[in-house]
Amino acid sequence: MKAIVLAGGFARRLWPLTENRPKPLLPVAGKPMIEYILENLSSVDVLEKIYIATNSRFGPHFSEWLETFEARKPIEIFMEQSRHEDEKIGAIGALGLLLKEHNINDDVIVIAGDNLFDFEISEFLSSHNGMPQVVLYDMAEKDAVRKKYGVVRLDENGIIRDFQEKPENPVSTLISTGCYFFPRNAVNMIHRYLEQGHNPDAPGFFISWLSKNLDVKGFVLGNDMKWFDIGSLESYDEANRIYEEKA
Repeated sequence: MKAIVLAGGFARRLWPLTENRPKPLLPVAGKPMIEYILENLSSVDVLEKIYIATNSRFGPHFSEWLETFEARKPIEIFMEQSRHEDEKIGAIGALGLLLKEHNINDDVIVIAGDNLFDFEISEFLSSHNGMPQVVLYDMAEKDAVRKKYGVVRLDENGIIRDFQEKPENPVSTLISTGCYFFPRNAVNMIHRYLEQGHNPDAPGFFISWLSKNLDVKGFVLGNDMKWFDIGSLESYDEANRIYEEKA
């Protein structure tokens, strides 16, 4: 099994903090947020290698950081060539390129690098039953998700029956957190999705397409679990406050 952390975004909403630094390397309670993800991944026994997918603008930042990070799993930086937002190839585009260039034909965990969460990835992986699976969080209010997140509707068996990327009229309050498990057959479908010319940007577009072709499970976080999407200065400040209290 491989893991891929998608860490290549141009985060203008967090300027000036991210003008010259990638968002996953912003410190939260004293350490880069990506380290929380990597420490969580290190508990997955079957995980062989971690790739950090970024762009050529921020690749050197990750390479410099990795020189001092005490990794417990092998880590490789993968750089696609975009240097500006108008050149970016999208998260799924970068994922497909990485899979192709490294000839990865294996089960894969994919995590957005601006995620902070306190659930155990090993627990998430224990429940997929060989199916693609997405970590979901219940925001409780539809106004809290409207035009902001990928929104999911599950059936009685926990299978995704509708996935909308940032809808104006959400079908539920369940949102995708940007943490996915793709078995080998679903990994191969990433290539088909891109070859057919579908949207290469947010992973939610791929999940929406995939759920129409395969059964995709939803893994709903409990109410006692914390999850942060670091998409604004406000959410970044809140994450710092919560994690400093936990320290």
